[in-house]
Amino acid sequence: MDQSNHTLFDPRCREQAPFAIDVIMQLDIFGIVLLSVLTFMATVSMLIFIEECIYIYKKVPANKKSVIIWVTGAAPVISTMSCLGMWIPRATMFCDMTSNTYFAVVIFKFLILMIEEVGGDDAFLNRSEKKTLRISTGPCCCCCPCLPSPAVTKRNLFILKLGSFQFALLKLVLTIFSIVLWTNGNFDPADVAINGGAIWINSFLGFLTIVALWPVAIIFMHLRESLRVLKIIPKYSMYQMVLILSQLQTAIINILAMNGTIACAPPYTSQFRGYLMSQQLLIVEMFIITLVTRLLYRRQYDPIPEEDGDAEMKKGFTSEKPVNLA
Repeated sequence: MDQSNHTLFDPRCREQAPFAIDVIMQLDIFGIVLLSVLTFMATVSMLIFIEECIYIYKKVPANKKSVIIWVTGAAPVISTMSCLGMWIPRATMFCDMTSNTYFAVVIFKFLILMIEEVGGDDAFLNRSEKKTLRISTGPCCCCCPCLPSPAVTKRNLFILKLGSFQFALLKLVLTIFSIVLWTNGNFDPADVAINGGAIWINSFLGFLTIVALWPVAIIFMHLRESLRVLKIIPKYSMYQMVLILSQLQTAIINILAMNGTIACAPPYTSQFRGYLMSQQLLIVEMFIITLVTRLLYRRQYDPIPEEDGDAEMKKGFTSEKPVNLA
């Protein structure tokens, strides 16, 4: 019998997740050192975030404080939740839900951040009144260059905001609904049966995620040249890295664990060993992203340079002679 079949049929691999005390009692020297270092990294990530919040509160204009705190908090929050799930395996589902719900809000906040960096809705509309939006971009329509380019209007801007906000709202609602179903025994993240609640809820959330990411990509493609001096490209890259690592990487590891590819190691079942591997990787990755994010967002928040069209418009207004009404 090969390793995969042994993992699937060993009774120990079908037990529930261990309690925290069981995890602590079975640790050897290497395990103690490893979990201690990872806990230290998660703690440092949160301390860096708190220090950054203090800096933002003192130095950043009021209209940007909230969105920057939300965006920069993505990596520390995911790292902290992963650390809690690592020590308390039975809380893994709630830790993952908390991280995912927070990041759903971050997706919307990052869109708002890009708009606020150019001065808010009115400034964005004024700068873009003669431009169009390129909607043939990822993750929905990157292969559809024939799509029309709508004008930048107040209505279209509202639709883009709504496209990202719906995910933040519905993710929270469906998370609460999933917990309610779990208490009644109708929700199990590992249950992929067609008649189970998890497969339908997760599939719907996947669709909502794609819809929410599309407006962010549209606004980024529209403003990336204007905001290049504010390092918007590396900021967007860090946002994408958090998305890929916290969602795609975790999903791949969990699928491998559910298929028995990742062997169980008592007291961890195959599934929860996969969770453990994902949490440990996320703590290290989010620690690095936290350090990079601190460098990107810790700056002086001066107004961005005006575009040529804006400068010429202002010059035209100032050069006009007053009309003599006498």
